[in-house]
Amino acid sequence: MTGPSAWKDRLRLFGYAAGHPRTDVRERLVAPFPEPATRVWELVGLGPALAYRVARAMGWLGPVLVAAFAGAIRFWRLDRPHDLIFDETYYAKDAWALLHLGYEGTWPNRKIADPQILADPQVVPLSDAGSFVAHPPLGKWVIALGEWMFGLDPFGWRFMTAVLGTLSVLMLCRIGRRLFRSTLLGCLAGALMAVDGLHFVMSRSALLDLVVMFFVLAAFGCLLLDRDSARARLAAALPVGVDGHARPDEDTGDRAGTGWRPWRLAAGLFLGLAASTKWNGLYFLAFFIVLTVLWDVGARRVAGARHPYRAVLRKDLGWSLLSVVPVAVATYLATWTGWFLSDDGYGRHWADGRGGAWSWIPAPLRSLWHYEYGVYQFNVGLHTPHRAQSNPWSWLVLGRPVTFSYESPKPGQDGCHAAAGCSQEILALGTPLLWWSACCALGYLLYRWGLRRDWRAGAVLCAVGAGYLPWFNYQDRTIFSFYAVVFVPYLCLAVAMMLGALLGPPGASEQRRTRGAVAAGTLVLLIVWSFVYFFPIYTGVTIPYPDWRARMWLDTWI
Repeated sequence: MTGPSAWKDRLRLFGYAAGHPRTDVRERLVAPFPEPATRVWELVGLGPALAYRVARAMGWLGPVLVAAFAGAIRFWRLDRPHDLIFDETYYAKDAWALLHLGYEGTWPNRKIADPQILADPQVVPLSDAGSFVAHPPLGKWVIALGEWMFGLDPFGWRFMTAVLGTLSVLMLCRIGRRLFRSTLLGCLAGALMAVDGLHFVMSRSALLDLVVMFFVLAAFGCLLLDRDSARARLAAALPVGVDGHARPDEDTGDRAGTGWRPWRLAAGLFLGLAASTKWNGLYFLAFFIVLTVLWDVGARRVAGARHPYRAVLRKDLGWSLLSVVPVAVATYLATWTGWFLSDDGYGRHWADGRGGAWSWIPAPLRSLWHYEYGVYQFNVGLHTPHRAQSNPWSWLVLGRPVTFSYESPKPGQDGCHAAAGCSQEILALGTPLLWWSACCALGYLLYRWGLRRDWRAGAVLCAVGAGYLPWFNYQDRTIFSFYAVVFVPYLCLAVAMMLGALLGPPGASEQRRTRGAVAAGTLVLLIVWSFVYFFPIYTGVTIPYPDWRARMWLDTWI
């Protein structure tokens, strides 16, 4: 298949509109990704063959190096502070109970249990009586894996979130590379997340929200892989004319199948794991199903389908609903295995011996339903005031971050040498310049999606919306800004896409590209600087009180 028209037909089928960072149409169609840029490596003295191999290896080497940097700073002094910070007092202990009982047991109140755990983690006051908990068990099982390896201490209960935080940076680099067809922009997105303060703090805390973020990001990556592979098979089914050009064909668009779609099943698995950590993962399941249906409709339309929605209903909808949803449900139930196998889990035998219209359903499932209904009532009715709670309207502008830990050492204590005293704080605050840039980037993506029909912008906005918009239904509930960590990867993708536009297309003039590179590079350096500046209040490092106060840019951060 040759000729510019055929190349454009195939390009449109893959969904890459004009204005993509890579503008060589033939290059994008010959392979899923553009050929590696070898000129930089030739300039440093490598021969053409070696330069090509190095440039090609950068598709993996670049993301691995970014992830290695992210891991190094996330594991640095991971066991500090030697304390149960914020909600670690719930999840670290529930994880230990799951590890030893298979369900969440009962602990004494915090004033008794926490000092005993920190003083002697080998002797814990855990009872085997089942305890009512507000979230499904999987995220705590993840935390428990670190405790199984390293014990019930701060390093043990934070280990797995640090691992997932590091791996999520690697995943985002690769996802960005696939989304933008650019290793540079993919690594840039990952690097931005590596230096985001909220992601950094959550990677070093035994809370559940970063675990949700990891599984949702994995599902997003699987759906991108599914999109590319399904469209490639649909493109291959198009008829080729006598001139060698593939043309849109109504029969192919309406009736051609896309074959086995294992990546969509994998997405269902990861979305089930996300919902099995916290229920807000269910919103991503709903949003992503709509997104994939629209992707399939777009592919059918470009392929020539006369009735693309009808074609998707016949050929593709089963992969979105009849496969993804059952896989997610089965995954959710499987994560409750420890509770099902127990005798003392909270409410485990509630349905035993009870009759009624639903008695045909096995008693363990009815008991779980009753338990989950109680959890739902608890969550929607949680209105206990908290000084750190915030309205979702303020999240993107970092209006009210959450203090996970704060101490005020006096002169001579904990390395404090300032006459005015010192501060030690761990503040779940996104890197300010990154988040404020993301607000502008989201506006740019709305333009790209609404007026230029750029599917990449739509995909990123869908993921941001799934993690952000549902919280507006719970403005009266006690909610916190660190819940936003679940959509941090997509804010980084949005900023990377905006910076890619700022750089300009490869065919632009040298002056245009130079100015774009200077502007984009300056913004990235400022973001990195702001992360370095706020690093002490992300890690609980002892700093003089005036230095701490200087970092409180908004009064609501105090």
